[in-house]
Order: sequence, then C-alpha cells, then structure tokens
Amino acid sequence: MASYHLSVKTIKRSAGRSATAAAAYRVGERIECQREGRIHDYTRKQGIEETFILTPKDAPDWATDRSRLWNEVEASETRRNSVTAREWELALPSEISAEDRSQITRDFAQELVSRYGVAVDVAIHAPHREGDQRNHHAHVLTSTRKLEPEGFTAKTRVLDSAKTGGVEIEQMRGLWAELQNWALERAGEVERVDHRSLEAQREAALERGDKLTAEELDRDPELKLGPAANSMERRAKAMAERQGREYKPVTERGAVVHAARQARTAFREMRARLELARETYGIEREAGQGRVSAGLAALRAATAKDRDRDRNPEDFRERLARVVGQSRDQDDTPKPEGRNYARERLKEIMEKDAGRDGQSAVHKLDGHSEHDMGESIGSEVRKPSVNERLKDVLNKPREKLEIEDEREQERDDDENENTRDRDRGEGHSL
Repeated sequence: MASYHLSVKTIKRSAGRSATAAAAYRVGERIECQREGRIHDYTRKQGIEETFILTPKDAPDWATDRSRLWNEVEASETRRNSVTAREWELALPSEISAEDRSQITRDFAQELVSRYGVAVDVAIHAPHREGDQRNHHAHVLTSTRKLEPEGFTAKTRVLDSAKTGGVEIEQMRGLWAELQNWALERAGEVERVDHRSLEAQREAALERGDKLTAEELDRDPELKLGPAANSMERRAKAMAERQGREYKPVTERGAVVHAARQARTAFREMRARLELARETYGIEREAGQGRVSAGLAALRAATAKDRDRDRNPEDFRERLARVVGQSRDQDDTPKPEGRNYARERLKEIMEKDAGRDGQSAVHKLDGHSEHDMGESIGSEVRKPSVNERLKDVLNKPREKLEIEDEREQERDDDENENTRDRDRGEGHSL
C-alpha cells in the first residue's frame, strides 16, 4: 500500500549548515564553498538515481551550473543566521515505475518554480541497501529568494509568514497527493494516498460511515527513531535476515515502534478476516442455509486465511465460492436436496441429551410449542426424558413403602378377622 510523506525543512546558518554542503550531499557531487573556503566532496555516495536543476525561464545561464548556483545562493545572504535554502522531502510510491517516479517529481519541482520563482535542485534516491526496499524518495532543494535575470532578488516571504506559509505548504501537499494518485491509477493500483492529517481522514471516514477505517486512524502518531537508532535497527534487521532468524529490536524506541507496527498489522488482519466472514455469511444465507450452517461457513472462511497465506493469490470471489462449496459438501456421500445437515447434527446431540428421537427437540428450537410437538409426533413412541427417569429413581423408595404398608394392613386385617372368628367360636361353645 502506498504511503504519503512530504516534509519541508530549512537550511539555516545558525544550525551550522550551508546550501553548498546540502546540495553536494544530496546529489553526490563535489562542490567548493567559496564563502567558507571548504570543499564538500560526496562523489562516493551511492543510491542516487537521477539529478536535475529547474529554473525560471528568464534565469541567467550560470543557474544550470550546480556549484555556481549554490555559491550564488550563499553570496546573496549576508546575515549570520540566514535561511539559505529550503528542502522538500518526498516519498515516492514503490508501486509505480521509475519513469513515473521521475515524472511526478519533475512536475512537482516545476510547480515550485512557477509558483514561487525559485531555483530547484532535485535528487531522486533509491532505497537504502540495508533498509526498506520500498523507500524510494526525492530531495528537492530550493532557494529562498527569487531567481531573476539579474540573479537572486527578493525573499519568498509567502512561505516564511506564519499566516500564509501553512496554507501554501498545505496546497503543495495536496498537489503532491494528486500527482501520486495519478501515477498509481496509471499503474493500475487500487489504493490511493491522502495528504490530510489523521484527524481529518478520520472525520471523513466517519462521514462515509466507514467505522473500521476511522478506528484505525484514531491512533497516536508513531514514535520517531532518529538517525542513530534508525541506523542501529537497520543493521540489526539486516543481520537477522542474513542469519535466518526473527528480527528483534535493539533499542527501546525500536521496540516501541516494532510493537506498534505489529499491532497495526494484527488489526488489519483481523479486519480482513471479519469482512471475509461477513460476506461468506451473507452469501450462505442468500443461498437458503440456516444461521448455524452459515455461521460455520463464515468461521471456516476466516480460519482458511492462514492456510491460503503461502499460496498464489486468487480472485476473492473464486476463493469465497470454494469455501462456500466446502461448507455445503463435507463428504462425497450423496445427500438429498432440502436437508439442513447442521440441524441434523444438532438433532443427534439433542437426542442423546433429551432421550427422545431428536426431531421434537429441533422442532422446539424452531419456536414451536410443546402442544405443537405433540400434534406433530402424535402417536410415535418416545423414550422417557432424563427428568422422567430421575423421578422414577427418586420415587421408587416411596412406592416400596406404600406397598409394604398395604401388605402390613392386609396382615392386620387378616389377624383381626381371625380374632373375631375365634371370639364367635368361643361364645358358641359356652
């Protein structure tokens, strides 16, 4: 996915920097600074893909000579704390071709020349050999004064003013986003870049009703590593790759950034699984499947993402159709049409638990009453339920006691009858 980055920095004498040194380093050339009497030689610098200079139409001829150009910039500034140059740092999409990266960078630089009348020196850099190989970027160095036929004249105060500087930079950020999106569309990429702040993107996502994107954007900005820590982490990552082991951060800031990136990756993975499960569930329901079987198909689609990770990517619909087909046909045995196999399985489980044929249990799950079940199963012989069998066990002692009482009562009645017979006999003999 293409990422957006545009930053604007200033080259200040008060920070011990010079326009000649900055230009020599970015383009990888040798420039002698006449003001300082120093030679800045970066001819051994690697990774520089392209450099070029753009100037206004009426600029003097010497403006195309890089050494003369930046020495004139230094000579035009007389104060000890002067801002001699301004640098626009641009991230270039790795998804587009080298020709398109060069074209959109040239278009952006030309807009700077036309808009502010300054001289522009451009250097396009390849990714660092030990860093992220997608990190194509460009350094666009501009003068802070207008370049006219007589040389450098007035300062570009529109970029320096607190009232207008932010507005101007925001407009250039929008232009850079448009140029990148044009190149991405030309390359057939679906993703687009957005130059707005995270808060503005989040509000726009909420207006569209895209809550997942809004939640992803609602996060703290990533901690900056800094040059020293970034260099240490790059070396550690390259060493881990050469040794075939997992990369582990070596600095505290690196550990924080690495953990945050892993969390964002896990969130994106979870969101992709959720979207796949939702669509699978909807297709299954439209096909006439019940909620249980549709839910099982959705769960199977989400878990199948791990098994398909190392395979060649296929069309989403084809993968979804394959998952749906697996959910309907779990084995090769012929199945009659119209049956719901999730319900049949549930019936078997209910049969073991309820002690009946299972159909009544499923009938009851569908919302039918006990009376309806009685009408549906009618004269079918059913097994006693668990509660009924428990009552039988609990009632057995009581039944035995009642039988014993009845037998004892019968014995007492027999004895009384015999006693009365004896009494009558004895009276008769007297």
